[in-house]
Amino acid sequence: MTNSRKLRVAIIGSGNIGTDLMIKVLRHAQHLEMGAMVGIDSSSDGLARASRLGVPTTCEGVEGLMRMPGFGEIDIVFDATSASAHVRNDRLLRTARPALRLIDLTPAAIGPYCVPVVNGADHLDAPNVNMVTCGGQATIPIVAAVSRVAKVHYAEIVASIASKSAGPGTRANIDEFTETTSRAIETVGGAAKGKAIIVLNPAEPPLIMRDTVFVLSDLVAQDMLGASIEQMVADVHAYVPGYRLKQKVQFERIDKPIRIPGVGHAMQGLKTSVFLEVEGAAHYLPAYAGNLDIMTSAAMATAERIAARLPDRPGVAA
Repeated sequence: MTNSRKLRVAIIGSGNIGTDLMIKVLRHAQHLEMGAMVGIDSSSDGLARASRLGVPTTCEGVEGLMRMPGFGEIDIVFDATSASAHVRNDRLLRTARPALRLIDLTPAAIGPYCVPVVNGADHLDAPNVNMVTCGGQATIPIVAAVSRVAKVHYAEIVASIASKSAGPGTRANIDEFTETTSRAIETVGGAAKGKAIIVLNPAEPPLIMRDTVFVLSDLVAQDMLGASIEQMVADVHAYVPGYRLKQKVQFERIDKPIRIPGVGHAMQGLKTSVFLEVEGAAHYLPAYAGNLDIMTSAAMATAERIAARLPDRPGVAA
């Protein structure tokens, strides 16, 4: 049985990511509706915009959310704050309402990693799911596309984002970004060893998000591997319309064993290089902010999937 009513959601974090997500929910969600926008700065543009759009707001953080009259009717909470703040938010919300569902857009990684196109169906019952990072959402599908046809020994990703699209939360989470993304490259992408790098590009005018993925795998037919990658790109594009290959996938056969830092033995096989770009939908910030768009799109896709499979709740209006 599928759910015929919309689930009510709250967003903690009234910055760039939270505001973009709110607009997506208001404009495009099928099974979700806004229940609250939560911030800590009463003068933030996100809270002001939410108020103008008729969304209940509080500037008193998670405690303010828990005091709101409609808190008991919230089904899902998105956390778009920071890794350290999410640890506290999860603890407080879990104490108040143990069954509340949380979708974490920070690198805190309390719950299992979720990349919708790779393992989106695996954790729909988890009380807290983690959306990894913007770089993870963009690149882990490519690593997974390789690992489903060949053993991946090593994967390295470089995510380059416009400096202007990196708010205080992103900047505060740089270390967590690299650690969380590296782990998810392994646990979700299927690489034996993963490495992640983020670059904040100060160029003017700002450049859209670009990602480079290098994968060293066992030898496999290049046409088969190329088809797997192209299909994965199409699958991500279905919920992130600005996601695309920047150029043709490149392959290089490695016949002489090479030694990779952090890997204990020399390897040979096939090196695959994939170059991506992510253009934002410009729902809140300009199109160069693809890093925000892919995170909020992935989070909303996950919430929609959760909502679509929940049974109806008697007595609740559709």
